[in-house]
Amino acid sequence: MEHVIIIGGGIGGAIAHDLTLRGFRVTLLEKGELLSGSTGRHHGLLHSGARYALHDVETARECMIENQILRRIAPEGLEQNDGLFIAVDEKDMSYHGAFFDACGQADIPTEEIPISLARQMEPELSPTVLAAVKVPDATMDAWRLAMHFFSTAKFNGADIRSYSEVLHTRVQGGRAQGVRVLDHRNQREYTLKGDIIINAAGPWAGIVAQQIGIHIPVKPAPGVMVSLDARLTNMIINRLQPAGEGDIIIPQRNLSLLGTSVWLTDDPEPLDIPQDHVQNMVTLCSKLLPKVSETPIHAAWSAARPLVVQNPAEEPTKISRNFECMDHESRDGVAGFISVFGGKATTMRAMAEKTADLVCAKTGRSLPCRTRETKLLHWRQYYQQ
Repeated sequence: MEHVIIIGGGIGGAIAHDLTLRGFRVTLLEKGELLSGSTGRHHGLLHSGARYALHDVETARECMIENQILRRIAPEGLEQNDGLFIAVDEKDMSYHGAFFDACGQADIPTEEIPISLARQMEPELSPTVLAAVKVPDATMDAWRLAMHFFSTAKFNGADIRSYSEVLHTRVQGGRAQGVRVLDHRNQREYTLKGDIIINAAGPWAGIVAQQIGIHIPVKPAPGVMVSLDARLTNMIINRLQPAGEGDIIIPQRNLSLLGTSVWLTDDPEPLDIPQDHVQNMVTLCSKLLPKVSETPIHAAWSAARPLVVQNPAEEPTKISRNFECMDHESRDGVAGFISVFGGKATTMRAMAEKTADLVCAKTGRSLPCRTRETKLLHWRQYYQQ
């Protein structure tokens, strides 16, 4: 049985889940606690895809497909509360027709609702609302939803090791042979042999690849998010415009999450929380809900998105949220080494499917993906095994 080593405890859980269902022996290594990087720190939107429809139709379509799959396989990790896109000025209204057209191209259901009904549904909406469109967004628990994948992968035999940092990948004769690992719990180093190494380290993926002399077009893109000490809406509120900064409010339990700023950097850590970004999130989101500016801030934090960046000069908000799965044998002459990066938490299952398909191709197996229909175990079962 081929041994697959996964580097990264974020989307790596979904990859481990897929590979164990296909019969592979899997070891997952995370340098800190599971989900302590980007996957466990995003704002918790289960995308319908509508947020990207105006400038990235393919990503929007993929989000809608995965939205429906996750609702089936992990409903306990979601609040299926839907979303509203609202226009609050004439500039927003200039995108109105294009928004419906783009959502149609991406197969995203939309329903324009009367402003009076929108106000009944969400009383705190701006008094300047000119249009409201309902879409099938949902709130996900950023940590718990991903833990459903870890729970199921562990149940099916995956060896999941937290606080296990990969120091470097061993390459001999043009093939990745394994990894050198530091166990932070006891400061012990050891070598772990593997047949396939998957670099799923998110914004750290470029660093992992660089350790063996490979460059991949991933760029950490930090962003600041702010939570308010009150639940101001029951639905997700987006601004009807191309995705930008400070244009979304997501209810999470008894809080409201404001998002998000974005900039590009070369190093995913340490992450700053610029105070002007915090204030900008409050100012911009107040245009959607005036009560935002009156509500105490509960917390502010930042997380680095792992964006696929071919042109670093491109405006960060316009960079596609698609993902790449790279076979480094054909690309760089290093067999047994795969990198997967980019994407969204909403598309983690799809990223895992494409990665597992490539593993099967590289190992000569013909095994179908089963994750579209396999119900995930509850996240709590991870700690009960």
